[in-house]
Amino acid sequence: MAHKKGSGTTKNGRDSNPKYRGLKAAGGQLVQPGTIIVRQVGTRIHPGQNVGMGRDFTLFALVEGVVRFSGKTCKKCNVDAATA
Repeated sequence: MAHKKGSGTTKNGRDSNPKYRGLKAAGGQLVQPGTIIVRQVGTRIHPGQNVGMGRDFTLFALVEGVVRFSGKTCKKCNVDAATA
């Protein structure tokens, strides 16, 4: 009988890469077209005027302007890129 365990698999050692989600442009900040404003999972923040949404729910500016958040709560708030 063996007195040592066989070298099998380990239970730890797996880790996923960071996704770098969150706000990338603050309210009142000037953005160019194509600038990423929010990286998110699902539509926690909805796109408003002059803001587009990618396949992975990333919000980005369609025009040059100033970022503005509107809405009562963050779950239902909109982000707009008001043209200057």
